[in-house]
Amino acid sequence: MPIAIHPNFRSPSSSRTTSKSALSANVVLLVLVVIVLVVFVSPSPVVFVAASTTFLLGGGNSSSSSSASASAAFVRPPRGSNPRTDGTVAGGVTTKTKTKTAGTTTKPMKLPPSTAAFMKRSISTTAKSSSSFSSSSSSSSSTSSINSAMRDFYNSLSNSWIDMLSAESPENYERSLSKAGGSRGQSQHPGRPVYNGHYVEVRPTPLKNPTLVIHSQETMNELRCFEFGSHESTSFVRYFGGDVDVDGDDGRNEVVRTWATPYALSIMGRRYTNNCPYGTGDGYGDGRAISVGEVLAVDDDDDDADDRPAGGDGRDERPPPGGGTGSRGRRRRYELQLKGAGRTPFCRGADGRAVLRSSIREFLGSESMHHLGVSTTRALCLVVSNGPDGDTSRRPWYSGGEGGRGSDSMIPDVSDPRLARFDMTRRREIISQLMASTRSDPDVLVEERCAITTRVSPSFVRVGHLDLFARRVDALLERAAAVDDDDDDKVDDDVDSTLNECTETTKNRKVMKEIANTPQYRELEDMMWHACYREYHDEAYAPYVQEGDAISAASALMEGAMASIAEMVGGWIRVGFTQGNFNADNCLVGGRTMDYGPFGFLDVYHPLAAKWTGSGDHFGFMNQPNAGYANFAVLVESLLPIIDVHGGDVDEVRDEMLKKGQSVFSDAVGRAIRSKLGFVGGSPECSSNEAEKLWEEIEPLLRIARGDWTLFWRQLTYVAARYSPAAESVLEREDSDDYTPDYDGMITMLLGEGTTNPFYDSLTDDNRSSLRGWIEKWHVAITACYLHAVGQAEDVSPPEEIMRLANPKYTLREWMLVEAYKKADPGGDYSGVHDLFRLIKDPYGEGTVDDHDKYYRRAPDESLRAGGTAFMS
Repeated sequence: MPIAIHPNFRSPSSSRTTSKSALSANVVLLVLVVIVLVVFVSPSPVVFVAASTTFLLGGGNSSSSSSASASAAFVRPPRGSNPRTDGTVAGGVTTKTKTKTAGTTTKPMKLPPSTAAFMKRSISTTAKSSSSFSSSSSSSSSTSSINSAMRDFYNSLSNSWIDMLSAESPENYERSLSKAGGSRGQSQHPGRPVYNGHYVEVRPTPLKNPTLVIHSQETMNELRCFEFGSHESTSFVRYFGGDVDVDGDDGRNEVVRTWATPYALSIMGRRYTNNCPYGTGDGYGDGRAISVGEVLAVDDDDDDADDRPAGGDGRDERPPPGGGTGSRGRRRRYELQLKGAGRTPFCRGADGRAVLRSSIREFLGSESMHHLGVSTTRALCLVVSNGPDGDTSRRPWYSGGEGGRGSDSMIPDVSDPRLARFDMTRRREIISQLMASTRSDPDVLVEERCAITTRVSPSFVRVGHLDLFARRVDALLERAAAVDDDDDDKVDDDVDSTLNECTETTKNRKVMKEIANTPQYRELEDMMWHACYREYHDEAYAPYVQEGDAISAASALMEGAMASIAEMVGGWIRVGFTQGNFNADNCLVGGRTMDYGPFGFLDVYHPLAAKWTGSGDHFGFMNQPNAGYANFAVLVESLLPIIDVHGGDVDEVRDEMLKKGQSVFSDAVGRAIRSKLGFVGGSPECSSNEAEKLWEEIEPLLRIARGDWTLFWRQLTYVAARYSPAAESVLEREDSDDYTPDYDGMITMLLGEGTTNPFYDSLTDDNRSSLRGWIEKWHVAITACYLHAVGQAEDVSPPEEIMRLANPKYTLREWMLVEAYKKADPGGDYSGVHDLFRLIKDPYGEGTVDDHDKYYRRAPDESLRAGGTAFMS
């Protein structure tokens, strides 16, 4: 399905309290083991000391061979060495000096400083995590004192973002406070610029009187670090209500590390800094989202997991630090973020809070997308601040009322005198366009209860993360270019052009060599390796990290992100979803839907439909593939400095990736449309060309007659089932010369009854005639394609089954959400929230009779015009 894709566009670590007796015993035992190993056993005491230390601190298990081997492979650097510059990597290999391993001397393997430093940190993360969280778990007395509801969660913590990446430097912290007018200790000072580092450690602001509204048991089960019923415990609710320093039910205080991250803003491929209070981009990032831990989940029934590396989709190749939830099984890494957890340095003066209304939308939106089969972040739970003294925030919203700013009542109808000079078809086109693009801003302030949604993902690595660090490298290159320009002014104009070209190449290599040694570049490459590690481990990390092959890793990261983001936006088109604010900072490199703010599911189809008043045409429904491609282009540009530093051909990589990206994004949308139409395999002429023609013919009718995206495609699915190409024998059809399908019956079934009629406007005679001709072409095409597929294979799904799984019956429409959150706040009635949660778990099923009557229908007319429902800010 061709679409127009446009190519231009460390703070001190906290640890658990350990009893003095347990610590003393560990120290004595450690000394004895070291003496024995050095004197009697070990030809390489350093290696065995590392292994013994990790085990004694709770970093291993006597039955876990993989844990032991991971520890033994790490050779600790000499005391006082700089982990960023000494270049030590796995197996005793170093970039600077010869290292003795097992009595032999090995030659150093030359790696770029940033690659070597990152490898060293990634390998040592097991030891670092275990020292932070697992030392107490090795003591039975400590383990027994941890609150049972949260014990497995704490033991599963393994924060790779902190362990592998860089904190804001003390010098830049002081500089930041000076700029913001703050004082030492005010790490959460709102509006504070952050000049370097991949994260800032920041504590959530706990909600007062936290109360659990809803949780996802499926997500809890996926994390494998909560016992059944844990969500009912006080410690669970308080923790995910922002009180991460919560005392357990037994009085124990668990200290964890929490962080927010900086990133950059790019819209449709254009980089912006004016959103930043400082005009530099140093004040943009997680404004109200705080990560409260990464956990390693283990599939206990996977006995072979220790014998193979983990793949993408968040799986981790190492055993959990400190033993985690077990020593066997496949490991998957998940990061947990609190949205609405209070101020961070990136909140830009806002309160850092989310209200119950938006939190309900976030929770249900992400879970709905998951059950629709589109890649997304998940929701763990939603906690609200309760009681008369609970936390509240004032938010701009819509007063409603006829003629008010909360309603787009100024849109004319077909009888408006201003439209008299147009024929009826043109009038409807104008009205459709106005309804899709006319949106007003809120006109009142509403006080609402604060809430926190915990969202879960294998990672939250955004395109905006790489964008930020690439910009800082680009700034260095621009300064270097300015110096070169000054030098060039002194060169004789008569110098031979060939010599000039050679001189320019030499200069560029020298500049890039110098750039490679800057902290700005190291942060960019570290971010790239971490993205590979978290999202595309098997494809982009494991094959290249030992050799430090950054070019191949970056290229594989581009390939993976290209496919994942394209598949995601294709899924959005299939289910009728508009993200609303699809900037590069709201685009995960893993291709998961995130940030359910001004999102919406279509009621009335229009190619530019969107809920957010600020979406513009560029984030309109059918323009989302272009926006996704633009975000991918930002990712490519952000990785090019790495290609350049390592000697790759920047222009070649850029051209190859962007050209390939155009076809990949176009193909993803084409697959979505073909599945909605019911095309099954077959020749390219069947599955692609015919689908394209049919879409181009039906699209204007859907737009002009204001078709309901969900109802139209689901009703067409019922037509395919009633008049299925697989329902009658192929021979009967081939032998009958006068066989004619009941096309009039198909039209009757498509148009449904009452509120299940998929068109908001009555069809004119011309519209009905066009629809009749279209449905005939459609049925002939899918029949031919199906029969061709049957002739090529024995097991072929009929068109109606393809369509049933592509065209949901129920989507989370805004008018449904409005009903649910109005009951919830201020009344405290969450029955509507739970009812929708039940509904969205089976979007492709038929549901109950009540579900059908209540939810399978066109949107109420008033909801198509009301502010806060038809559109929002």
